[in-house]
Amino acid sequence: MKKITLRQTLIPLTTLAIICFIWFGPIQIGMIENIVISILIIIANYIEYKGKLFSALGFQREKFTLKNIFVLAPLVALGLFAFYVFAVVPGMTKLTGVPIDYSSFKQLEGNLPSCLIALLVVWATAGFGEEIIFRGYFMRQFVKFFGESKVSLTLNIVLFACFFGFMHSYQGITGQLVAGFVGSLLALIFYLRKYDLWFIIALHGFFDTFALICIYFGLA
Repeated sequence: MKKITLRQTLIPLTTLAIICFIWFGPIQIGMIENIVISILIIIANYIEYKGKLFSALGFQREKFTLKNIFVLAPLVALGLFAFYVFAVVPGMTKLTGVPIDYSSFKQLEGNLPSCLIALLVVWATAGFGEEIIFRGYFMRQFVKFFGESKVSLTLNIVLFACFFGFMHSYQGITGQLVAGFVGSLLALIFYLRKYDLWFIIALHGFFDTFALICIYFGLA
């Protein structure tokens, strides 16, 4: 494993501390917090990697193709969403005995203007924001420090899947478990795709797009 410098240790630790303060500190900045954190991560990567800020996160120029982003990613997202609807949600609901709390999305049902705004928000905060934070930064930093052994990779996926689920606590215990499970699948796909962040952002964005369509038509 390549030797890790003091700078490559202190910068991620400082960045993590600031991220935790933004998420759990007394100052709440609402829906833009993931955007702010993503900008912070880009700045941190610029300092740490001296100009390789985007490639270090997984933004691979050669992977940004029409086929990957607008054909393959939507198809995989559709398959994942079908698995989510017909297997994951029913299974987790049976396990916990309570349905997912979708009440925070109720105002979007049948409301096209609000759904279109929500679509932009979820692409920015979830598609880009969550994937830059959880997969591009947290997962890649974990690999940097602990490598890619089977044990390390398993811990990497499980640890951040649990945290990803926790961040969806507004959906109740079932929603947290479902989000954690989906997060682990996204992490696994990210690894299998050789850390292709463009693809995983598109996958997450299209997955949430399908979810919003279902919410709009009252199918959630």
